Amino acid sequence: MNNLIKDALLIPVGEPRQTISVSPVVLEVEKRPIPLELRITAPISGDNLPVVLLSHGHGPSFYLPSKDGYGPLVNFYAEHGFVVIQPTHLNSKVAGMPADGAGGPLFWRSRVEDMTAIIDQLDTIEAAVPAIAGRIDRSRIAVIGHSMGGQTAGVLLGARLTDPHDPNAQNVNMREPRIAAGIMLTAPGNGGASLSEMAASRYSFFNPDFSHLTTQTLVVVGDDDASPHLTVRGPAWHADAFHDGPGADALLTVIGGKHGLGGIAGYDAKETDDEDPERMEIVLRTTWAYLRSALYDGDDAWPVARQALVEHCSGHAKVEVK
Repeated sequence: MNNLIKDALLIPVGEPRQTISVSPVVLEVEKRPIPLELRITAPISGDNLPVVLLSHGHGPSFYLPSKDGYGPLVNFYAEHGFVVIQPTHLNSKVAGMPADGAGGPLFWRSRVEDMTAIIDQLDTIEAAVPAIAGRIDRSRIAVIGHSMGGQTAGVLLGARLTDPHDPNAQNVNMREPRIAAGIMLTAPGNGGASLSEMAASRYSFFNPDFSHLTTQTLVVVGDDDASPHLTVRGPAWHADAFHDGPGADALLTVIGGKHGLGGIAGYDAKETDDEDPERMEIVLRTTWAYLRSALYDGDDAWPVARQALVEHCSGHAKVEVK
């Protein structure tokens, strides 16, 4: 029960289950300079559980950009039937590498490789976490990423990337075919003239080609997420994947939402520039519903959630579909 949430409770979801969280789970990954640390959170009951790979962002906090952040998202998805796997990427302040290291400052390529390594080593993960052994449905794997994690998700979903400052990063294709659906939360948009002067010089890898993003994808943006340090185009920049990606079939716009989407990165977190439990709950419920319908043919969670938004939450969010 949460006394801070009202309208969002009218977006239907199943009853929450008890969960278990195991951390750290450590994977050895070839050529990675340090081991890959994970947190696994899952329902304590149920079989054939779908999987969410959650890619954290790159914010000012020490711990939220790691396997220990994103509690609201992780708890909600696990309580409602998903096994959630959280890597600590190399850009993590608490357990990553220095920003001036090889592949820095944000280690975009390594982040994508982390997610593929997780899928490659699901047997190892199950052996390390007996509570989920034999309970994962490997045909139903989704990826979710927030901010920089949204770019990671986009590349896994098929977006290609060219870094004009890196001759080894031209039309990079790292699509992961074992991922069946995805969600990009306030992800970076197009590069070139869309970037701020700082981003163009420091983050020139923010230069995706979404025309190859063919995996079923929900794009989530806040209509007040201007991100002036990254883009000159304002909030519309974060919706580029929806407009340019053929697989991006839906756009959820959170009204009044900023980069934190109400607080998805952590409870009472300084990352959150728009803390609002109602707004956050809408994001949790609608994204969960999208994944249910994307991963399970005939599941009506997504159309039901969209209708509930129109009837009860139209002042909070809206959905556009192709």
